[in-house]
Amino acid sequence: MRVETGNKATEIHRIEATSGWVSLRLSELWDYRELLYFLTWRDIKVRYKQTVLGAAWAIIQPFFTMLVFSMFFGRLARVPSDGIPYPVFCYAALVPWTFFANGLTQSSNSLVGSSNLITKVYFPRLTIPLATVFSGVIDFCLAFLLLIGMMIFYGLIPTVNIVWLPLFLLLALVTSLGVGLWLAALNVQFRDVRYVVPFVNQFWMLATPIAYPSSLMREKWRLIYGLNPMAGVVEGFRWALLGVNTTPGPMLIVSSLAAVILLLGGAFYFRRMEKTFADVV
Repeated sequence: MRVETGNKATEIHRIEATSGWVSLRLSELWDYRELLYFLTWRDIKVRYKQTVLGAAWAIIQPFFTMLVFSMFFGRLARVPSDGIPYPVFCYAALVPWTFFANGLTQSSNSLVGSSNLITKVYFPRLTIPLATVFSGVIDFCLAFLLLIGMMIFYGLIPTVNIVWLPLFLLLALVTSLGVGLWLAALNVQFRDVRYVVPFVNQFWMLATPIAYPSSLMREKWRLIYGLNPMAGVVEGFRWALLGVNTTPGPMLIVSSLAAVILLLGGAFYFRRMEKTFADVV
C-alpha cells in the first residue's frame, strides 16, 4: 500500500496471518535473494568453524564409508558391481547420497536452530531450509573431486553421458529439500522429529542401491524401486560417470515424479504451518 504524506510517498507493507492452504509466494524468495545468499554462506562458515580438519570432513565421511562397504560387501560378500571396481562403484553412489543425507538432516533442524532470527524479523521462512541444502553443494564438489581422482587411478574415463550429471544433482537437491521441508515444519511442532531423522537416513540408505546394484532386481521391480527418488539419482550417477549397462530409463522417470511430489507437498505444508513458527519455535 502506498500512502502520500505531503511531498513524500511511503510504502507500507501489511503482514497478516494466513489460514488454510496458501500460495507458495515464490516471488518473495527472489526479493530476499541476498538474504538467501548470506544464510547459505553463514551455514558454510559455521559448519567448519573451529574444526581441525575443516572442509576435509566433506571427503572423509563418504570415503571411510566406502572403505567399510568395500571390505564387507565388496570383498567378503562378493556383491557384484556391474563390472566396475567396487570402491569406485560404491563411492560414486555415496557422493550424491551424502549430499542428500546431510541436506535432509540439517534442513530438518534449520528452523529450530534459527529461532532467534524467526522471532525477531519477517522474511520468507523458506530461505532457511533452502540455505542449508544449498550450502551442501560445496561439500558435494569436494567429494566429487576425489571421485574423479579415483576414476583416474582405476583408469576409468567418463562417458558422454556426463552431460546429464547436473540433472541428477538437481534431482538429489529436490529430494533433499522436499523431505527437509516436511521434517523442518514437523520439527517445530514435534521436537522428537530430530531423533527420528537418523533412523530415516539409515533405512533410506539401505533402501538405496549404494552397496549393491539395482541390476540384481528384475525389470518390473526396478520400476517400483524408482519410487525411492535416490535410487534414480544413484543409478543415474553411475550411468553418467561410469558407463554401467543399467540405464536408469523408466526408473529415473518414476524417481523424478516422486521427487517433485515430495517437494510440492513439502512446500505447501511448510507454507501452511509457517504462520505458527514464530509462536511455537
